[in-house]
Amino acid sequence: MKRILSATEMVAAFFLLAIALLTAGNVLLRDLFAVQIPDWYDGSRMLQGIALFWGIALATFYGSHICVDLLWEHLKVPGRRWLDIVATLVVLTFLVPLAWMAWVKVAGTGTQGTMDLRMPLWMFYAVASLGATVAALLGVVRVVYLWRGREAELQPAPIAGVEDLLKEAADRGP
Repeated sequence: MKRILSATEMVAAFFLLAIALLTAGNVLLRDLFAVQIPDWYDGSRMLQGIALFWGIALATFYGSHICVDLLWEHLKVPGRRWLDIVATLVVLTFLVPLAWMAWVKVAGTGTQGTMDLRMPLWMFYAVASLGATVAALLGVVRVVYLWRGREAELQPAPIAGVEDLLKEAADRGP
C-alpha cells in the first residue's frame, strides 16, 4: 500500500511541478523574448486537472479533506470511526460516478486537440481519469481500513525534520 500511495504522491507532485515550470517558463519567455510557449494555456489547464484528480485520491485516502469536526470531536473512538466510515461512503457516492464519467469523457473526445500544436486531448483526459479512478479505489480501501479498525495506517508518514536528519547523519558517522 505504501508503494501505491508513494506513486500517487509522485504523480500529483510531478504534475504540480510541470504546471509551475510551464507557467514560469512562459512568463519568462514572454517578458524577455516576446514569445510564448505554444499551447501553454491549454497545457496548464490539462496538467492542473490531472494534478487535481491525483490530489483528490490522496486526500480521500488520508481523510484530509477540509472538515468541520463539530460532531466528530465530541464522539468517542468507536463513534468517530463510524462517522469516518459514513463520511467516506458519502464521498464515494460522488467519486465513483465522477470516475465513470471521466472515462466517458475520454471516450468522447474523438480527435479534439489543443489549439496550437493539436495535441490530442484524450491523453490528458485519460491520465486525469486514472487519477479519479485511483481516488475511488483509495476511498474503498479507506472504508475497509476503517471497518477493520486500522485507522493508524491511514495517517501519512511523518516528514523528517531537520533534527531527525541531523541525528541520522550523526548515527552514520563520518
